Amino acid sequence: MEELKIGDKVDLLVVKSTTLGFTVMVNHEFEGLLYKSELFQKIHEGQQLTGYIKKIREDEKLDVSLQPIGFKQTIVSYEITLLKALKENKGFLPLNDKTAPEEIKYQLGMSKKAFKNAVGGLFRQKLITISDEGIKLADWSIIQKDSLLE
Repeated sequence: MEELKIGDKVDLLVVKSTTLGFTVMVNHEFEGLLYKSELFQKIHEGQQLTGYIKKIREDEKLDVSLQPIGFKQTIVSYEITLLKALKENKGFLPLNDKTAPEEIKYQLGMSKKAFKNAVGGLFRQKLITISDEGIKLADWSIIQKDSLLE
C-alpha cells in the first residue's frame, strides 16, 4: 500500500452496496469505500470506474472518490461540466442559487455547493451572466470553438 498516496488516480471495481456506500476493489488489489453521500451518479455492482484516493485509513482500507482530490481540480471539472450543459442547452440553464439541490444534482450530477462554486468561477472569468431566470453564456461563439468541451 506504500505505493498509493492521496490524490492518486486508480481503477475501481464496484463490489457491493453497503449502508455507507459501495465497497470497491482499488487497482484489483486493495479494498476501498465510495461514500453514498459523495456520489452524484448512479453506480452498480460490477461496474468499472476511475477514482481517486481520498484517504488511507489505519485499518489499511481506502476511502475513494470519483472526483479528483483537491479544490482546484474539482472546481475546474465542475466548470467544464457546467459549460458542457450550457452548450447542450443553447447557452442557457434555468438554474440559480435558489434552485433545489435535488434539481441541480438531477440536471448536472453535482452538489449545490459544487454548482455554486462553478458558477462563481465562470462568472469571475466573465464566461456567464447570472439572472433570476438562470445562467447564460456571455458569448456563445467562445463555447462553439472550444475543443475542451467536445
